[in-house]
Amino acid sequence: MAGVLESVNQRTKLVGENRLELLLFRVSGRQIYGINVFKVKEVLQCPKLTVLPGSNPVVRGVAHIRSGTIPIMDMSLATGNAPLQDIQNAFVIITEYNGKTQGFLVAGVERIINMNWESIHPPPKGTGREHYLTAVTEVDKVLVEIIDVEKILAEVSPVNETIRDGIIDDGVKSRASARKVLIVDDSKIARKQVSRCLENIGVEVVALNDGRQAWEHVQAIADSGERLQDHYMMLISDIEMPEMDGYTLTTRIRSDSRMAGFYIVLHSSLSGVFNKAMVEKVGADDFIAKFDPDILAEQVVRQVNAGSQ
Repeated sequence: MAGVLESVNQRTKLVGENRLELLLFRVSGRQIYGINVFKVKEVLQCPKLTVLPGSNPVVRGVAHIRSGTIPIMDMSLATGNAPLQDIQNAFVIITEYNGKTQGFLVAGVERIINMNWESIHPPPKGTGREHYLTAVTEVDKVLVEIIDVEKILAEVSPVNETIRDGIIDDGVKSRASARKVLIVDDSKIARKQVSRCLENIGVEVVALNDGRQAWEHVQAIADSGERLQDHYMMLISDIEMPEMDGYTLTTRIRSDSRMAGFYIVLHSSLSGVFNKAMVEKVGADDFIAKFDPDILAEQVVRQVNAGSQ
């Protein structure tokens, strides 16, 4: 696997073109899984693990890598399967989500593939309420499952969803009650987190699962003759989504004069210095890293107050 990620920093050109690159890996057996290369910092043979007493069973231990201590999670256990046995021959995918670094223990790493988000689809109906997938695709006639890492992380180390005192007051709640916000995210856990945060402010929330669904929804509103900003106070959109990513969704909205002035916030666990540049490139109003309830609430409260002036 040496050098498999050496050109990751050059791959940002894919962003905004509705394309992504997936690192394919196996957890156990023959099933192939995928993770967005932008979330991956490094792939390495499993290092020596130090077990932490009292930690979540999914955390097989911590590893000392690059002068840092990183929790290593068993991807098989995390998705409800038996723990990996042959750890010495396993690999660790080092990732960064929500500003934190963690490793995922997997049986094997395959290769990197370049794909269009249009080829990435939501999980089929009937998968079950508690599944760990955000999307599926097909590579060389083989099904590839894309795991909802945010769901895993929320279960292993739940985030604090409490909004700090002082951000919301009775006046804000009163003004917010007449406002509606559109949120778009392919992760079920992320939709719940954002929805709960906004509902605590007092706004009405409409939640959709992917960029294409959102684009068709806002198009229908514009086609009806209604101004989008009269229907919704703002859009809060994930970036990585099947069918259409958040950058492409933003670009399409900005290219439709009927939606001029609509406030868009991109909200993602994607890390990297290119985010701010991409916000400017596609015309979004702001970028917020997942998931900080205070920062998200402050952004929404500002819009509530701006709309009442």
